[in-house]
Amino acid sequence: MDDELLELQRQFESAQQAKSSIRLSERNVVELVQKLHELHIIDFDLLHTVSGKEYITPEQLRHEMVVEIKKLGRVSLIDLADTTGVDLYYVESQAQHVVSDDPGLMLFQGEIISQSYWDSMAEEINDRLQECSQIALAEIATQLNVGSEMVTSVLEPRLGTLVKGRLEGGQLYTPAYVARVSAMVRGSARGITVPTNLSALWSSLQQQLHEMDGASGVAIDGSFFQSLFNGIVKEGEVLGSLRAGVHWTPNVFAIAQKECVDSFFSQNSFISYENLNKLGISQPVQFLQSRYPEGVPLVSVFVHPSMIEMLDAATEDALERGSWIDSLSVLPASFGPQDAFKIMSLCPSVQLALKSNKALIFGESYVFSNGFVKVVYDQMEKELEHFSVSGSSGIIPSDDSQFVNAAKAGHDSNRSIESFDAGSESGNSKQAVEKGPKKRKGKSAGNAGAPESVSDNQEYVPTKSKKNQRKGKDTSSLQVSDSKTGAKKESVRAKEDNLSIPSEEWVMQKILMLVPDFEEQGVDDPKTILRPLANHLRPMLINSLKARRKAVFTENADRIKRLLDNLQRKLDESFLNLQLYERALDLFEDDQSTSVILHRHLLRTAAASILDTLLHNLDIHNKLKNGIEVEEAQNSESVSLSPGERTAIAKSFLGSLSNKALAVVDALEGKRVETFMDAFREIVEESGLLLKKLDKKLERTLLHSYRKDLTSQVSAETDPVSLLAKVVSLLYIQVHHKALQAPGRAISVAVSRLKDKLDDSAYKILTDYQTATVTLLALISAATGDEEDCSSDRILSRRELLENQMPALKGLVLSASQS
Repeated sequence: MDDELLELQRQFESAQQAKSSIRLSERNVVELVQKLHELHIIDFDLLHTVSGKEYITPEQLRHEMVVEIKKLGRVSLIDLADTTGVDLYYVESQAQHVVSDDPGLMLFQGEIISQSYWDSMAEEINDRLQECSQIALAEIATQLNVGSEMVTSVLEPRLGTLVKGRLEGGQLYTPAYVARVSAMVRGSARGITVPTNLSALWSSLQQQLHEMDGASGVAIDGSFFQSLFNGIVKEGEVLGSLRAGVHWTPNVFAIAQKECVDSFFSQNSFISYENLNKLGISQPVQFLQSRYPEGVPLVSVFVHPSMIEMLDAATEDALERGSWIDSLSVLPASFGPQDAFKIMSLCPSVQLALKSNKALIFGESYVFSNGFVKVVYDQMEKELEHFSVSGSSGIIPSDDSQFVNAAKAGHDSNRSIESFDAGSESGNSKQAVEKGPKKRKGKSAGNAGAPESVSDNQEYVPTKSKKNQRKGKDTSSLQVSDSKTGAKKESVRAKEDNLSIPSEEWVMQKILMLVPDFEEQGVDDPKTILRPLANHLRPMLINSLKARRKAVFTENADRIKRLLDNLQRKLDESFLNLQLYERALDLFEDDQSTSVILHRHLLRTAAASILDTLLHNLDIHNKLKNGIEVEEAQNSESVSLSPGERTAIAKSFLGSLSNKALAVVDALEGKRVETFMDAFREIVEESGLLLKKLDKKLERTLLHSYRKDLTSQVSAETDPVSLLAKVVSLLYIQVHHKALQAPGRAISVAVSRLKDKLDDSAYKILTDYQTATVTLLALISAATGDEEDCSSDRILSRRELLENQMPALKGLVLSASQS
């Protein structure tokens, strides 16, 4: 076998040394190599060089790359491509194989670096570190043209061996420098006696080191100090607790903190959370519960059970005496209202009293015995009698038409009471619409006091009760009007009801008067006790007041019915007469000055009288409903009110009734009777009363009665001055069929308008008498001073002249009346 190998070697050597007789070109060689590849004679890869004149195998390329790396330690792939003469693509692909085959190599950012290179760099860094005491990683990374992360990953495994130093926060420090800074951190930590944020401490240390090292010093990151501090704490060189990594509480402070809490709590049996927050305890409830398991946490304080026992004894004593107690007056000043409420809920006596309804808690800190509250309520209930009188400016709101309808329909007292409580909900107090002057048959419920001969033909202005409407009237439009009016009245009634009950302020004022202890102890803040106590008593007082008013209304129901009946009768008579007098004013519409005089005279006399009667009776009506005593004689007396009294009564009404009352009072001071009558109809309609409308037949009847009455007055008249006005009025009835009400200033115009209606002799008698009357009145008004005796003679003579003419003047009208 060996001989054969030797023979083959000799043959191969001879073949190599032999000179070929045939030379091949480069092209032929390339084609030959390709053919050998195709025939798989050459079964390995071949790589072209950049020059294209050489082939190289991947194994040879890797070998040359490894040789270059070992020689330089750090080579870029671009340099390897130039050195080997192979394209960069093949160098990059083979670099992965080289690095994977040798764990001592790494491929980083297009460079292959060996561990020996890093070892040499670590030795150089260590030499420099020993000279400078500290080096920044950023500076090393810049010099080596690599990233800081790469430098850190290379240096960390070599710290303590090749590199004698410590790496913290991007800085390399020598052990001597670390020991120096550690000593500074240890001394600073031992000097702290209160909870401190370590970030502020590190800042001060950084400033101190900067001052010591000068401009050549490198800024130290706070994490380096923190790392040194953590090591010191772990070794037990400083004692304390670290929270959230930066909040340091030294052991000496924690001990003083606990001693302070123990001392205060043992002496006072309570401690506030605010005090613990000042001591630096951020979770006071958990701290106290862990330290005093028997304690009770409240809203803002922590108490010992003895505090509850003390308050329980004081509260029990107050309840047994039937009194009240303010728990805040017993508890320390640190307790708030919520603390007082919570600790009271823990008192056994309070719990037992609340369960047995013997106590009430108001304003979070006040405990009242039920007996005390009942005494106050009884006294307040007596004060309601004075409230009904002193508060009469706000009358008890109710629907006046309800009373009218009840009275007119003859309801009994029980149904009246139900109407008082229910208001207008039943719909009996709704308005109807006037249908015009058409005559209707049948009687109405409100015609008391009218002449029986005309009762069948009378007609009313709009009424408020459906019961008073004629049969056969179309009620479809009335129902629409009724629904709207009812809704409006309900809203007004709801608003007025709030004015008829004792207000919260009134109740609080009475409580202060009845319980002087509140004011003496400074308990006058409505938010503490007065308002809660008033809110407790007020509903009971309102119910009592309603019951009392209901009883008063029951007692006054018959009297109210009589009052309304009498008022309706007076309105029937007076308003018919007012309409009768109004029609006579049409005769003087062409004379503006005289018309104004006549309108104002009628407003001052008949209109004022009927308005005074209405306002006076409505005022009495409301007082009766309000429980105010009114003398029985007031119902039948004739009244005369001043303008101020009319306005005051109008303002005492509620809602729309007050507005309409003020409107009619203003109309009375105006110049037109028509304006007054429109306003008067509105207030009467709002009051739920009825008004008769003057028709032709009723007018004739009233004129006949008025003429008959005037005739009897003229016959019996003995005063020559008063006779003239009555005669003129009687003449106007005879001539114009109108009931004229004329004041003295309008008599001369009224007489002149009779010239064409009387014969010459009769007119001369009238004018002579009128002239003599004017002369007599002028003499009477001019009789003053020294001329009084002379004037008296002239007045007597002129009066005798008039008395002599009286029979002729009476005969002038009486003969016509008899005929």
